[in-house]
Amino acid sequence: MSIIDFIGNHSSSLLHGTLVTCLQFLLAAIVAIVMAMIAGMARLSRRNLINGPALVYIEVFRGTSLLVQIYWIFFVLPLFGISLPKFEAGFISVGLNCGAYGAELVRGAILSVPRGQWEAATALSMSPGRRMRRIILPQALALMLPPWGNLLIELLKGTALVSLISVTDLMFQVKQINATTYLSAQAFGTALVIYYVLARFSITPLMRLAERGVARRLGRA
Repeated sequence: MSIIDFIGNHSSSLLHGTLVTCLQFLLAAIVAIVMAMIAGMARLSRRNLINGPALVYIEVFRGTSLLVQIYWIFFVLPLFGISLPKFEAGFISVGLNCGAYGAELVRGAILSVPRGQWEAATALSMSPGRRMRRIILPQALALMLPPWGNLLIELLKGTALVSLISVTDLMFQVKQINATTYLSAQAFGTALVIYYVLARFSITPLMRLAERGVARRLGRA
């Protein structure tokens, strides 16, 4: 069977799976960005009650497998009275995992802002919160955006693992098609192309656009 015929016969399943994958990605990205900002900022605190939990979160989620984390959140948490539907368990797991990596990007970018900028903001009698919001974070954002682009692509690829808890994403649909047709080359080849298109023509251009926008705002364009 040609690839054109294959896509035509299974277009509805592939489209549904792609839409679920996109939704998983968007929701996981929100979780990742929020957790990265919270944990990254917390790691800069000198208070152990703030720094400690952030460090534990980062080390646990960076030091263990994403697949194990998905299984833990979906299969083990119910034993402690916390039950999540498979869709929510999927994007939360992926988001928490990538958020742990993103937290170190946030912390590193903030620490990379030249010390003179911190001192200048202090000399202007800015409060710590205003100094961070108006002076430090905009410059740190320009530093962290390029590696965040790579991280979001990794996040997209990580969403494929949610198929293992029966979330009906692209990989789940492809595996179902392969199980009934045995057309492995067409099924997984199509999935490969779709993931590439999503990464190359959606995430990459958007991140480059964001980088240019931040550069213009900082007068670096």
